[in-house]
Amino acid sequence: MTLTFTRTLSLLLIATIWLLSDPVQGQTRRNFLKKADQFFQVENYRAAIPYYEQILNEDNENAWVLFRAGVSYLAYDKDRASDYLYKAQRLKPHIAPDIEYWLGRVDHVNYRFDDAVEHYGLYAHTLPKKAAARQEMTVLIEQSRNAQKMVQHPQDLFVRNLGPTINSAYSEHSPVISRDDKVMLYTTRGHSAAPGKVNADGEYFEEIVEAVHLDSDNWSEPHSLSLHLNSKGHDASIQLFANDTKLLLYRQTQNGDFYVSAKKNTDWSLPVKMNGVINTKDYESDAFITPDENTIYFATTHLSKKGDKDLYVAHKTTQGEWGKPQSLGKNLNTAFDEDSPFLAPDGKTLYFTSRGHNTMGGYDVFVSHLDTITQTWSNPENMGYPINSPDDDTYFRLNADGTTAYLSSYRMGGYGEKDIWSIDLSKEVIIQGQVMYQENEKAPVELVVNFSSQPKNNKALHYWATASKEGQFKLQVQSGRTYQVTISQNGKIRDTQEYEVPATVAENVVLSPAFSLAKDKNSGDTSVKK
Repeated sequence: MTLTFTRTLSLLLIATIWLLSDPVQGQTRRNFLKKADQFFQVENYRAAIPYYEQILNEDNENAWVLFRAGVSYLAYDKDRASDYLYKAQRLKPHIAPDIEYWLGRVDHVNYRFDDAVEHYGLYAHTLPKKAAARQEMTVLIEQSRNAQKMVQHPQDLFVRNLGPTINSAYSEHSPVISRDDKVMLYTTRGHSAAPGKVNADGEYFEEIVEAVHLDSDNWSEPHSLSLHLNSKGHDASIQLFANDTKLLLYRQTQNGDFYVSAKKNTDWSLPVKMNGVINTKDYESDAFITPDENTIYFATTHLSKKGDKDLYVAHKTTQGEWGKPQSLGKNLNTAFDEDSPFLAPDGKTLYFTSRGHNTMGGYDVFVSHLDTITQTWSNPENMGYPINSPDDDTYFRLNADGTTAYLSSYRMGGYGEKDIWSIDLSKEVIIQGQVMYQENEKAPVELVVNFSSQPKNNKALHYWATASKEGQFKLQVQSGRTYQVTISQNGKIRDTQEYEVPATVAENVVLSPAFSLAKDKNSGDTSVKK
């Protein structure tokens, strides 16, 4: 089930009335509006916006143009979309039959959930009781309420935009991380990747590019991965597998199919279409192949009665061919779209995205766990805020050790459309340490042990504890960092050394480092020795 609204005839009628009722408009403005509306009708909003803006430069209180420009900006600039739509309604309260719907949309994506519920309700009251759109308003109201609850109870996670080197004003998505965490393949619709390759919607065709991880915060400039991989249509990265020697990718053949390319030295081979029953005449969007290459989880519209995307699994037969796909079940698949399956390294934790379940708007990331006895998947859990946002959050991927997640999301703080973001998932660990002399005597009293890290993801960390008379101390620190450990006595720093805390996603990990103090025989002081 897809939330869609048919408004073309009513909107065109309003546009015609506006043209005929304005006696002072010039031919230029008439042409601008005609051109803009042509782009608008085919959802080429990026091309429509400049024409609407040209009209608004001459008449910034043209309610109709403000309305259409506001709808167009929803895909690129949520704040401006809100400003334009609210101004249009203020100038002409009944500018369009569905103005309350659009106000609900901009309120929802701008975190004004109570206002969104009010506008959705007002629009619902204008619809016949049995109208499908009225049911859709019920769904949207529920999403706004879900979003409000999740935003009020956020997880202690930091979602970081990968920055303008990776992201652009266009859409970036489908991050694929190499096993050593040093290379990322991803998909972009930016003009630098595919100059001149423009789709009917005004966006550039999807292209697969590659960037190198320079350090924790920086990436190299992306470049096209291979001339073999990118075709004249849409090409999208899905997964590196077989020790990063094979790439699963999407191509816009038929309605969308899966291909595999093999790495040969430093280049990639021409992609080969997957055979068997996986690819169909319908839309296959995203997939995950297990490390043994014997199981594939994938999303397709082919087996859905209502045309929505559902999740399926297929296993290889003894002949090496893919067997008949099986649905992952009603626990996971809904009347809405499910997509982007990703199986964690444990082989029983499945991440996926859905427009159903208890989403907080658009696609959300969910997680489900496999019962290895019954071979059934648990009820999905929403990953919560801030992993999810009021808009689309898709293509959730983990690095090899599971400490960092990447996803594509259209949210505040981005550069335009969907951007790629990272999330530090590493857990805190318990440090139960000991300070002693090298001669195994007890350490002096009044020792303060301080753990501090350099900024990572714009966040420096500091922890401290006072050691007992026996030199023992306990504190809890974030894993995946190298700390400067300082031992002080009576406010005087004795020495500083490094201590690396490995990254982990496990709970309740305890580390027991020992720090030795060498006695200064002349002064009676101590100095730290590693």
